[in-house]
Amino acid sequence: MARYRGPRTKIARKFADPIFGTDKSFEKKNYPPGMHGNNKRRRKASEYGIQLKEKQKAKYTYGVLEKQFRNMFDKASRSKGVTGEVLLQLLESRLDNVAYRLGFSPTRAGARQLVTHRHITVNGEIVNIPSYTLKPGDAVGVRERSKSLETITDSLSTARYGSSSWLEFDEASMTGKFLNRPEREEIPENIKEQLIVELYSK
Repeated sequence: MARYRGPRTKIARKFADPIFGTDKSFEKKNYPPGMHGNNKRRRKASEYGIQLKEKQKAKYTYGVLEKQFRNMFDKASRSKGVTGEVLLQLLESRLDNVAYRLGFSPTRAGARQLVTHRHITVNGEIVNIPSYTLKPGDAVGVRERSKSLETITDSLSTARYGSSSWLEFDEASMTGKFLNRPEREEIPENIKEQLIVELYSK
């Protein structure tokens, strides 16, 4: 399966949640897609269907494919702590997600592109792997030659600094520090991780 590049609003409407960020089209049509989308008489989803939908929601939110997601779940299940929470912590520790959280791009897809195009550094070294897992203390910044890129400067001008308590950002040097993995209550994403755990536990 290739990475999803289709209509984002359609997916957001499917989950009844603006998972890709602010979306005016979603606000206008805040109901499931399709000709019967606004009809409240819809068939009740099964337990499996609800669990599967939650997993798909997490995958679309973080831009992760099935194999990567499964590997992350396996890693989380082998780690100490609550499996669902550890899974979200691993997703939040990805380089593309941290670049997004720091405000280098208004979307995770945009942050992923910045990473693959070699605009982002980790501890001063260029890293072009979006799934790179950061460790506490790692410094994430913009490559010197890329600091004047309009997409980055525009995004930083509207970014909300300090919105992520597990990150520290220095505006002058365009560098952020990954302080620690976030606690569940610090992760703003509306994901019911326990449903994902139940799905993979079958």
